[in-house]
Amino acid sequence: MRLVLVGPPGAGKGTQAEFIAANQSVPKISTGDIFRANVGQGTPLGLQAKKYMDAGQLVPDEVTIDMVRDRLAEPDAADGFLLDGFPRTVPQAEVLDQMLADLGTSLDVVLELVVDDDEVIRRLSGRRTCRGCGKIWHVEFDPTKAEGECDRCGGELFQRDDDKPDTVAERLRVYADQTAPLVNYYGGQGKLVGIDATGPVEDVTQRATDALERYGG
Repeated sequence: MRLVLVGPPGAGKGTQAEFIAANQSVPKISTGDIFRANVGQGTPLGLQAKKYMDAGQLVPDEVTIDMVRDRLAEPDAADGFLLDGFPRTVPQAEVLDQMLADLGTSLDVVLELVVDDDEVIRRLSGRRTCRGCGKIWHVEFDPTKAEGECDRCGGELFQRDDDKPDTVAERLRVYADQTAPLVNYYGGQGKLVGIDATGPVEDVTQRATDALERYGG
């Protein structure tokens, strides 16, 4: 099965991607993983990307697309894959469609994790990160025994800038502006299936599995 996972920040895409890829026996391919692999291996594309990253700039679409194209051409992706974090925009989706057509295949399904903005803000703004070991806690869902102190190492907990409510709201605005149109794009192709991404992780995973089974996965 060839599928794309979409959803707003805080929807749990990373967690669900791991479960779904394992369940479908396909590689999970995220742009973050691809970037790290290329930079770590010192590939020509990785060196290009590193120049932009070191300068604090966004890696241009063409570099990201070339990395994804190379990754999809690897043997382990021949019989299927799960893409997480790509495409992020409709132009990227159009390029992906052509890329797969060049490989003689196409996407089977696009799974959308549906969660409302208030829930996203609740999830992300409640996160606290340990300055010592880096573990992430949550004031509501995974609290520490002592407020502001890591249970694992005793380090001080802090709220990352990108987890602050105003920043989360801006991330949601960017998502609505750039990535949400993918829902209409893939919906028009008849490939979109949405699932409720609220509740326990196991419940969301079961909904995803049930939805994919209806698509032959």
